Amino acid sequence: MKDDRLIKRGLKSTVPRLKILQLLESMPSRHLSAEEVCSELSKKGDDVALATIYRVLNQFVEAGLVIRHNFEGDFCVYELDTGEHHDHLVCNKCARVVEFFDDTIENQQIRIAEENGFELTDHRLVIYGLCESCR
Repeated sequence: MKDDRLIKRGLKSTVPRLKILQLLESMPSRHLSAEEVCSELSKKGDDVALATIYRVLNQFVEAGLVIRHNFEGDFCVYELDTGEHHDHLVCNKCARVVEFFDDTIENQQIRIAEENGFELTDHRLVIYGLCESCR
């Protein structure tokens, strides 16, 4: 087995890397912690050590395949880097992460940066609160 995306980024197509990459691509919830990756792989009968998962995820981050989000409370999740910008809503109770994109917010951020003499190169908006299930 091999995956050209790994090879193009200087990574060998090892079994753990392929399993983790395939899992990230297949999950409807795009934001997973290393522990959730471990749990999901285990459910599929794949025995990959948590230390290996952390190592592979960090390699994926360095290679530009995955984005690591460090949210408040030492909460860290990973998602595939699709190149599409989006922001996040994070539930303070269950840690659910929801992606959203809003043109009005994006335009306001650009306007605010320009009004303050900034050239906007990147930004991240995270809104914390309680999701519908936790209220």
